[in-house]
Amino acid sequence: MSRARIFASPDEAVSVVKDGDTVLVGGFGLAGMPFDLIDALIRHGAGDLTIVSNNAGNGDVGLAALLKAGRVRRILCSFPRQADSYVFDGLYRRGKIELEVVPQGTLAERMRAAGAGIGAFYCPTGVGTPLAEGKETRTIDGRDHVLEYPIRGDVALISAYVADTMGNLVYRKTARNFGPVMATAATTTVVQVASIVDAGRLDPEAVVTPGIYVDRVVRVEPRHYTVRGAR
Repeated sequence: MSRARIFASPDEAVSVVKDGDTVLVGGFGLAGMPFDLIDALIRHGAGDLTIVSNNAGNGDVGLAALLKAGRVRRILCSFPRQADSYVFDGLYRRGKIELEVVPQGTLAERMRAAGAGIGAFYCPTGVGTPLAEGKETRTIDGRDHVLEYPIRGDVALISAYVADTMGNLVYRKTARNFGPVMATAATTTVVQVASIVDAGRLDPEAVVTPGIYVDRVVRVEPRHYTVRGAR
């Protein structure tokens, strides 16, 4: 079994991202967001990106900073607007960014489908709303469903708590969120962790994401972020 590549810095770890890539970004708000990888991606300079994430950024940090740098052409997310989403709000109002709103459960399932090799699936969520416009519909067991297609990423940027040298991942509480499904749905998965241990040190029962889904790992110092209120 091959080992995940361990990188010395986030900048080296994200060097695989190219202009025009679809990038899956973990995090539920600020929880579990791969801040160091995002900061490195800003320095890297890749642009015209499609971002898939739960939110459209908070304050001026993390994903919001990437949007503010003008690197994102399109975003797919569940909750684009909140009290501190002023960066996204401004870009959207000026027509500087495209938006596709995807219900949260559907977002997770579309990525899970990509990782599982499922071609498409029918889902009742969104039926009768603008989110279902233009989509194929089908009645199953007397209930209308819409056809949803997988979301695949060129790269996934996620945060975990601990990795071993084989790339097996353990998450910390709610910071897990979309990390596991994103790791399976991307061609290349890049992970920042608080620590890296030797293979065999992790309890197999605690491993959430097997190393087979992980390509690049970098250890970073834990940081805590706060954001300013809405403007």
